[in-house]
Amino acid sequence: MHKNSLDSLYTSEGFRETGQELINLLAEHVHNTTSGSNQKTINWNLPDNELNFWKDFLKNGDKNDFWKEVLKRTTHTHNPKYVGHQVAPPAPITALTGLVSSLLNNGMAVYEMGMSPTAMERITTDLLGQKIGYGESSRGILTSGGTLANLTALLAARKAKAKQDVWTQGHTQPLGIMVSEEAHYCVDRAAKIMGFGEQGIIKVPVDSNFAMDNSKLEEYYQKAVNNGIQVFAVVGSAPSTATGIYDDLETVARFAEKYNLWFHVDGAHGGAAIFSKKYSHLLKGIENSDSVVIDGHKMMMMPTITTALIFKDGEHSHTTFSQKADYLLTETDEEDWYNGGKRTFECTKSMMSLHWYILLKMYGEEVFDQNVTVLYDLAKEFAEVLKANKSFELAIEPMSNILCFRYVTPDLSLEKSNRLNQSIRQELLEDGEFYLVQTKLNGIHYLRTTLMNPFTTIEHLKLLMDKIEVCAEKFLVS
Repeated sequence: MHKNSLDSLYTSEGFRETGQELINLLAEHVHNTTSGSNQKTINWNLPDNELNFWKDFLKNGDKNDFWKEVLKRTTHTHNPKYVGHQVAPPAPITALTGLVSSLLNNGMAVYEMGMSPTAMERITTDLLGQKIGYGESSRGILTSGGTLANLTALLAARKAKAKQDVWTQGHTQPLGIMVSEEAHYCVDRAAKIMGFGEQGIIKVPVDSNFAMDNSKLEEYYQKAVNNGIQVFAVVGSAPSTATGIYDDLETVARFAEKYNLWFHVDGAHGGAAIFSKKYSHLLKGIENSDSVVIDGHKMMMMPTITTALIFKDGEHSHTTFSQKADYLLTETDEEDWYNGGKRTFECTKSMMSLHWYILLKMYGEEVFDQNVTVLYDLAKEFAEVLKANKSFELAIEPMSNILCFRYVTPDLSLEKSNRLNQSIRQELLEDGEFYLVQTKLNGIHYLRTTLMNPFTTIEHLKLLMDKIEVCAEKFLVS
């Protein structure tokens, strides 16, 4: 690369011109999608076809078309007909904080590489600790996603509760955690990364409501102990991913206290309900936990990927990754909350605290209350509409904004009914007007909606039902 290429790459005028064009394009995109005038939520393409398109574009495409092609060929979360995965339509202002973070590129491993975002992180995590119901000794961190946050919490739990120092000495006894069989797969992944194996993941069955069956906690704990496993933690889901059902956190907390277990709450999706006056009761008992995970990019309208991990006892946020790194970190007698490299799995991370802080500064906590309440209310309303239509069956009454249902018709076997609902979902994916996903519960295939977009209305969802019925009729007569 010649020096003049570098000069061109870093020119402020080129950045200003390209940036203004892009902002205009994105503003138009937000307008078109939130208003619903953009009919497609996804322009579905087969993986190999998409790969070939971008291979050809790299060689032959017009560079001026790059942004437009990206917009055309990605999923539009701002479209009110997006009812798919648990990813928020981010508030547009957080795209600007993302821009600032990317341009300044302060890695935040140590305080001087992220002074402002480090201070903002302390402020926002302290606020979350207060909302959870923790005391003043609570501390938290922001990290890159719920998977990493849950792993970090379980590492802290192991350090606090395990009889041996696994971090420095390795495993000397089988360890285990207790978790609902409907918990997010990242908890399994974390346990396996930590070397527990299948035997160390004690999966507690769920009840008919798909919440952890608390009547089974004692039985499964004693069985693990009798098998020589030292159980050190129990994880509550708030809510589970597939069904959106909250575990009874109060009862789990009492069980954890009885056996001196670390009580962790995976509130990646629904922990944001701490801000909702109407739905915060779903988290009753969370104040008795030892740690909580809450994703900003799910119910708090932030871009991927940013997650808060909050500890009741802030000391645990400092001791998990204790190790020597003289070139970065110095020993200190005070609580050096400001050196993130001591407290997070990743040393370098983005200035994600800007997203949290700007929403609090510009809009206040009320905007989180509104978002959670609107979307949870909509799921309840959708459930009532589905129940009134004999062609549809609910898997379970929704507790959150996640709702599972299926198309039903008399005389179809379970196998044929499952195939029918799978076919309906694929047809909707290829059609692209709506985007929803699917799940399987007790061997039954369900369509699954996660109502993430505050611009989605019951009229949009009724239109989705109409499209499903048309799809079903087509498949049934073919």
